[in-house]
Amino acid sequence: MLPIVLSSTSVYRRLLLEKLGLPFICASPNIDESPLENESPKQLVTRLSHAKASALKWEYPKHLIIASDQVCILDSKITGKPHNFENALLQLRTASGKCVTFYTGITLLNSKTGIVDTRCELFRVYFRNLTDTEIIYYLNKEKPYNCAGSFKSEGLGITLFEKLDGKDPNTLIGLPLITLTEMLIRQGINPLTVYS
Repeated sequence: MLPIVLSSTSVYRRLLLEKLGLPFICASPNIDESPLENESPKQLVTRLSHAKASALKWEYPKHLIIASDQVCILDSKITGKPHNFENALLQLRTASGKCVTFYTGITLLNSKTGIVDTRCELFRVYFRNLTDTEIIYYLNKEKPYNCAGSFKSEGLGITLFEKLDGKDPNTLIGLPLITLTEMLIRQGINPLTVYS
C-alpha cells in the first residue's frame, strides 16, 4: 500500500480522514487559494483541490495524496470564514430561511503513477427561520468563527437547519469520505479489507 498524505493542516479534515482507519501524515500545500476571474464555484474548488495535491507530489513521490477545497455559496456569493462574532452574526442572519450550497472539490493523486482523480461534491443546507436570540446563543455557545457558513454541523449547528440535501454529511465538514473511499478503492485500497 502506498503511504497516504493529507494535503491539509485542517484539524477537521484530519479528524474526518481518521474515520477510515488508514495511516496517513499531514502536510501543508502552501498554495495561493485566490479565485480566478469569472471562475465558477465548481471550477474553483476542483482547481484548488488539484493544486493542493500537486503541490506535494515532488516531496512525496511514491504516495497517495489527498486534497480538498470547499466554498460556501449564499445569495450567489462565496461566503468565507467569518473570523469573528460580528461577521458570523451577519452570515447567519443572511442565511436564515434560505438554502446555502457547499461545493467541495476532492482530489486523489497517485504521485508514483501520475493518476489523478478529481471530483466536486455538492451539499445543500436549508436553514430554519432563525431569530437573533437563537443566532446569538448559538454563536456564543459554539464560536464557529473558523468555519465557512458560521456553523459546525457536527455540533450544535445541526439545530440551525430545516433539512440537509447531499450524498455525504462529511462533505459539510470539508472531506467527502464516501467519494474518497470510492477513489481509494480504485487505487487498490479498501478501508474495510486493507488489513485483513
